[in-house]
Amino acid sequence: MSEVNGPPGTAGPSGSPGPQRIGGWTRFVTARPRIALLAALVITALAVFAGSGVADRMGSGGWQAPDAESSYATEALEREFPASQPNLLLLVDSGTASVDDPAVAAEAARLTERLAAEQGISGVTSYWQTKAPALRAEDGREALIAARIGGDETEAGETLERIAPAFAGESGPVKVSVGGPVAVQHEMQTIIQEDLLRAELIALPVTLILLVMVFGSAIAAMLPLLVGIVAILGTNAVLRGLTEFTDVSVFAMNLTTALGLGLAIDYALFIVRRFREELDAGADTRTAVGTTLRTAGRTVLFSALTVAVSLSAMLVFPQYFLRSFAYAGIAVVLLAAAAALILLPAALMLLGPRVNALDLRRLLRRGKKKEATAGEAGRGWARFAELVMRRAPVFAIVTTVGLVLLGLPFLGVKFGTADDRQLPVGAESRVVQEHIRDGFPGSPSGGLEMLVEGEGTPAAYAALKDRIEKVPGVERVEGPVTADSAAYFSVLPEGEAVGEETQQLVRDLRAMPADNSFDTSVTGTAAVLVDSKDAIADRLPWAIGIIVVVTLLLVFLLTGSVLIPIQAVVLNALSLTAMFGAVVWVFQDGNLSGILAFTSTGDIETTLPVLMFCVAFGLSMDYGVFLLSRIKEEYDRTGDHERSVTFGLSRTGGLITAAAVILAVVMVAIGTSRVTNTKMLGLGIALAVLMDAMVVRSLLVPAVMKLTGHATWWAPRPLRAFHQRFGLSEGESAPAGPSGTKGEPGGPGEPTTEGEIPEAGTRDGEKITAGA
Repeated sequence: MSEVNGPPGTAGPSGSPGPQRIGGWTRFVTARPRIALLAALVITALAVFAGSGVADRMGSGGWQAPDAESSYATEALEREFPASQPNLLLLVDSGTASVDDPAVAAEAARLTERLAAEQGISGVTSYWQTKAPALRAEDGREALIAARIGGDETEAGETLERIAPAFAGESGPVKVSVGGPVAVQHEMQTIIQEDLLRAELIALPVTLILLVMVFGSAIAAMLPLLVGIVAILGTNAVLRGLTEFTDVSVFAMNLTTALGLGLAIDYALFIVRRFREELDAGADTRTAVGTTLRTAGRTVLFSALTVAVSLSAMLVFPQYFLRSFAYAGIAVVLLAAAAALILLPAALMLLGPRVNALDLRRLLRRGKKKEATAGEAGRGWARFAELVMRRAPVFAIVTTVGLVLLGLPFLGVKFGTADDRQLPVGAESRVVQEHIRDGFPGSPSGGLEMLVEGEGTPAAYAALKDRIEKVPGVERVEGPVTADSAAYFSVLPEGEAVGEETQQLVRDLRAMPADNSFDTSVTGTAAVLVDSKDAIADRLPWAIGIIVVVTLLLVFLLTGSVLIPIQAVVLNALSLTAMFGAVVWVFQDGNLSGILAFTSTGDIETTLPVLMFCVAFGLSMDYGVFLLSRIKEEYDRTGDHERSVTFGLSRTGGLITAAAVILAVVMVAIGTSRVTNTKMLGLGIALAVLMDAMVVRSLLVPAVMKLTGHATWWAPRPLRAFHQRFGLSEGESAPAGPSGTKGEPGGPGEPTTEGEIPEAGTRDGEKITAGA
């Protein structure tokens, strides 16, 4: 990087010598901060315009693998037999009368005709036309009108919005409620948008209060929020553009808000903290910004890459639900890092020491004992690290066993598919589905369909039907319904719609010996689930492989060690055990369902654990990079392994804990959603973040690094040479020699006192806290 010299002899708090070196981009930011901020303001304004209405263009599905057999069969049935795939159901309630009452039948016939005349509607059928038992409730008081709304999810939602008000409610002697898959998806999408707005209204003020508590200064506290808002608005614009080319799930909006605020706060905390340390050590504003970007800025960039890699692994899966989170996650991570590395330094250049202005904590300190300085807090973390390392075997074993025990419930996980029970109790589309599930002999959308393509004769169809009826688990077979060169059979399973027995039935039907005269394919809710599970199982090794390999490479580039990257991967994975165990214990088994206000379905949606793993692993690496970078910086400076671990935890322990608490607040706000999957995502990741910061980073990492000793930093000669050429780290000092000392006294190799961190500076006779 090119050089820009600060005042000669200026030294940062870690002892790094001046003059400091900063890159060309840093020179631009520090030389023209107003231009940088103005450009950011213009770009943000354009992002607001470009991202407007993005949620309305998103879908609420995406769990189905598009290249699966069930997807092919569903599309073919929609095209050839619209009535076979109803996604709109009108539940007609006749009150105290029978659905066969002449007045009820006449009104139902009028409703059926009106629905068939609506644009975008096809395949309309009803109990009163077909007398099909599956369309009539067992008590004879309710019956169904089924239809197909054509188009993609956005078009179907628009059609539903147009026609639902004309049909829902009282109509003569009957009451009509609107349900079906398209209504469930549309209501879910609407609720998610409402809940997301409420989550933002909860998270923003609470986050601001916590940031004021962390920074003291209201000015400093505002900076992370501004970075987060820029990242969120920019990501919305990116997602809006992507909706022109591909499907994007509305659930990704939750991740955009959570990561936009969470990572922006992480990065801003790290940078502002380092900037204030440099100011407290006597550096001028320009030198402080340059040193901050050369050190903390590199770590932020490195951290952003590791998080983005973890999220990008979801691109290997075919379901657009998972791919959408990769789109949103990669965009928001990179934009948060860009804002933290461009806008934040420009703002710090203009603010200078005024970043400490408006210390709101003075109001709380009046008449009370003065709070601990940053130096005292750092020494507290240093003493804690020393305690952990003195009893390293005990802490390592007890912590590991505890995390494994917390994760044991995940061994009993059962995978399922999302349905109407994701919605809150009382949601109209959920009520309709509950009436169908509990009161009808067979759901019109809950069975299986076997598509038959080719030239078939009545005799061949009859023979195939006979073979289907003999497959174990089949209760009834209806059909065939025929067209020119295709037909389909409706297969009603004996078990639950997506139970293990029905999933096995799907596999058995597909394994039936082929008939030379035609091809068969199976679809239905259980078939979609089977295909989704198979698609995830096929791609999961690739996703894990990408995360592990790239994480190993990036952490090696950061540390130059062979062992530390392996430790990072193992400990990060271990930190997720509590999250996975809690997900099964709470959301699958239904514990705390009353307190958290959700309905347990007895399983976990198939894609959720994959999503939660990628997001939580990335966030764990985020905190891991912050800690390891400061440990490596001190080890390069002193060569003292244990003191480096103590130093790293003393400098980042409070910072990581504060960042984790704030991110957990954001995720808990997301977890207040009335949609179960969003609740699971928010609360699960909040737990994972807290466990990682407060247990793994505080207990397990120092204990394990104590046990591995100086071998922690070993690497074979070729890899050491590779790291010396391509590696990245916060410090620029030469590596420590074999004795662990280098430089002259007072120079970059001088060791610090055990647990020591620089005291805060003073202003107007008062102590200035140095951050978290």
